[in-house]
Amino acid sequence: MGECACTLDLRLSPLTSWYKPPAPMLSKAAFYDVDGTLVRTNIVHTYAYYAMNRGSLSGIAGRTIGTIASLPLFGALDAVNRKVFNEFFYRYYSGLSEDRLVTLAEDLFEDVLKPAIFPKAQDLIDEAKKAGCRIVLVTGALDFTIRPLARHLGADDLIANKMQFNGGFATGKVIPPIIEGANKAHAIREYCVKHQLALDKSHAYSDSASDYAMLAIVGRPTAVNPDLRLRSLARAYNWPVLDLR
Repeated sequence: MGECACTLDLRLSPLTSWYKPPAPMLSKAAFYDVDGTLVRTNIVHTYAYYAMNRGSLSGIAGRTIGTIASLPLFGALDAVNRKVFNEFFYRYYSGLSEDRLVTLAEDLFEDVLKPAIFPKAQDLIDEAKKAGCRIVLVTGALDFTIRPLARHLGADDLIANKMQFNGGFATGKVIPPIIEGANKAHAIREYCVKHQLALDKSHAYSDSASDYAMLAIVGRPTAVNPDLRLRSLARAYNWPVLDLR
């Protein structure tokens, strides 16, 4: 038989050189505020636990009394400016041992956070997992206090405040930027870029109007156990409202 005259030319044609493979499909995430959204506690409860479980009896009593006496101030600052509240509040951790804080975090979870998880919180997270979402907790709490909770709920990641330590002891200052308000939204945007997540297909859940920016930045926001202001915003923007209590 003679040689075939129709030999395949494997060289790239000019048209082939312009071909670009389709970009990979971006995945999505579900971002959850913690205090008031997944659990009924807040960061003041967390510090109170540390205050009552550190040092001598007299020291414990002094810190506990001081925390209780400051509750009205905490409430006022939180209502006016969440960033200022966080900066002021975390000064109370100054001088606490890093080792002790991390060790007590496991007890804190068992004694305070685990009993405070809203009954339907796990169901909400499990539904997002089934839908293919990466689960991320986003909170103004300190990271070491929330890690056991994140592990228990099956979260994939955690965005939280980080305490500054010097020589193994807390300085009372948080490493900037402080995770609150608009900074939560900025952190979520950066997280989506870093992990190639589709922001417009992602979900966000919060109970507070202070997290409006966090909710507004994603394509699928949901108000959970909303305060009055957030309930009004949810109604205005036609956002879903859930009650996990």
